[in-house]
Amino acid sequence: MGESRPGSRRAARDVEATGATRPRRRASFLGVVGEVLITVGVVALLYVSWQMWIGDWIIGSEKHKEASALSESWLKPSPAPSASTTPEPTPSETAPSAVVVPVQDQQQHGTQFGVMTIPRFGPQWQFTIAAGTSRKDILGQGEIGHYVDTAMPGGEGNTVYAAHRWTSGAPFDPIDRLVIGDAIVIQTQDGWYTYRFRTLEYVQDTQVEVLLPVPQQVGVAANDRYLTLTSCAPKLNMLERIIAYAVFESFTPTADGPPASLAAPTVGASS
Repeated sequence: MGESRPGSRRAARDVEATGATRPRRRASFLGVVGEVLITVGVVALLYVSWQMWIGDWIIGSEKHKEASALSESWLKPSPAPSASTTPEPTPSETAPSAVVVPVQDQQQHGTQFGVMTIPRFGPQWQFTIAAGTSRKDILGQGEIGHYVDTAMPGGEGNTVYAAHRWTSGAPFDPIDRLVIGDAIVIQTQDGWYTYRFRTLEYVQDTQVEVLLPVPQQVGVAANDRYLTLTSCAPKLNMLERIIAYAVFESFTPTADGPPASLAAPTVGASS
């Protein structure tokens, strides 16, 4: 009586093999929440990756094309005056003279008045400069903003600029790779203003002395031509500011063609 029949054992094995006696496991609330959090994390990671690399690369490429087009438009020669209206040069006009550095007036907010090129950052690094530093319509559009009430390019004092280090094309992303002597060139309708990089500094966001006519020198009148670049540091936050200082070297009129300072520097070497 205690022995089981072969048919019964076979049926039991069939039931066990099919799992008919095991109820299907139901998803727990915590399991669902965990899967949702993982999905959200993946989406967030993809978004950050887009913002930091893919999106910046796309926007940066578009801004380079825009800056290149603006630069080329200034290279087109103006129509030459007719021979009948061309005055005869006088001896004083033909005598050699020092190049006068033209300085534009302050521009209206949002006006594109310049193109910045830093050869150290590669042939594709070229961005338009607009008047003002507001986030929505200037910095957030991938432009370099010019601080109002600071000197214009070539002017006595300190000409100061701001741009993002990530998002919106990240114009100033490579600012910490500058080497002493690197050229920072600003082109306007008048020509090219070449400045030479000198040093980097990290300051608090409240340290507005970097905008002074002589950077960090309170109460000192302008005695030279300076250029200052400002951006957030470290990247991805706004805890501090990274500041790059440069001094004026030369002005090249549009009629003379692009200056030698636009040539790519030797890797790792200072000019």
